[in-house]
Amino acid sequence: MMREPERLGRAALLALALALPLGLGACQSDTSTEDVLGSALDGQIGPQNTSVAKSGPARSGESLGKGPIKVSMLLPLSAGGTAGDRGRKMRDAAALAMADLGNDLLTLNIEDTGGDETRARTLTTGALASGAKLVIGPSEQGAVRQLAAVSGANRPLVLALADNYAGAPGVYSVRLNEADSAAAGAAAIAAKGARKFVLFMAEGDAGKVTEKRVANSLSIYGASLAVALPFGPAGGGSDKAVADMMALVDDPQAIVIASGSANPAPLVSALKAKGVLGKNVSLVGSTRWLEHGISDPALQDAYIATLDAAEIGPIADRFRKTYNYEPDINVAYGYDTVALAAGIASAMGPKGFTKKVIENPTGFRGSTGIFRFRDDGAGERAMPFFRIENGKLKLIEKSTSGF
Repeated sequence: MMREPERLGRAALLALALALPLGLGACQSDTSTEDVLGSALDGQIGPQNTSVAKSGPARSGESLGKGPIKVSMLLPLSAGGTAGDRGRKMRDAAALAMADLGNDLLTLNIEDTGGDETRARTLTTGALASGAKLVIGPSEQGAVRQLAAVSGANRPLVLALADNYAGAPGVYSVRLNEADSAAAGAAAIAAKGARKFVLFMAEGDAGKVTEKRVANSLSIYGASLAVALPFGPAGGGSDKAVADMMALVDDPQAIVIASGSANPAPLVSALKAKGVLGKNVSLVGSTRWLEHGISDPALQDAYIATLDAAEIGPIADRFRKTYNYEPDINVAYGYDTVALAAGIASAMGPKGFTKKVIENPTGFRGSTGIFRFRDDGAGERAMPFFRIENGKLKLIEKSTSGF
């Protein structure tokens, strides 16, 4: 009889394989873990169930697949603007993943939150009581926080899709957030020899999460934070932030700016005006810089660890042919979450949807690369490392140093 650690190891590798768009034939139960891992790393899309639920008007209460394991997915399908666009892309990606991998393993129930917090909370409560083994979503922050506050041994695991959500036990952060990006970028610079870091972080709880993640990441390389300073409207502005830093630390080797919703350009300009950003000082930004644009001359030569929207793996061509529009990172999130559910279902059945399996340190390989979930709900990703040149991201390394 297979011992539990071996069983979990095989489950992790099978889920790893199925998080790629592989044919199911690569993951038979009599395949060795070495063969499965080899297939995961080398395989391409194999034979599939070609029945894909096509995109169309927003639908609530849609059910895909005929498998015995129930999964709930909560998306803002009918919301306006960016939220609705993201939700519809993730729905189409989920349908593709079901056709590729999940139709015989899962029944995926998709509900429309409409981007409304109250509706999202109601649907979230219903999903928890529905008998689902896994909940994917929602994307509304308030509903995710409600999920994190719910306790009980029978609560299903949740792969939350909210922006800049830090995670909580059993409620895992799927989307790349600022803490992940800043920690990975700082680690990449520490790996090159920098040891003395300064962090400017968003005010409040989000900043505290970022500080902890960056400090932990630096410690792996023997580097440390000399000082961490909140930055934002309540802090008195860029000039005061720079003055506070200069009063506390001399000659930093790297400065990390993870300023949340605040535009980083004024702070970077203030640092340059004071001569802090010399040739021997690396500047590290975060994925949230991209929200403000990176064309400002002050931001040039800064480093950012973030996902590459143009590189979402071998699902891209199939998605494009099926839905007749370009895939993006939201498509990758939608595909990977459903593919992961199918992988666990194939490897271990309904008993596989446990924290121990989801938090396996081996991680999973999806269309956004290698990712894993920690016991505090945070997501960790190996991601490309870029430098800003002429207002664009230039690839420096295909992957940061990992976890």
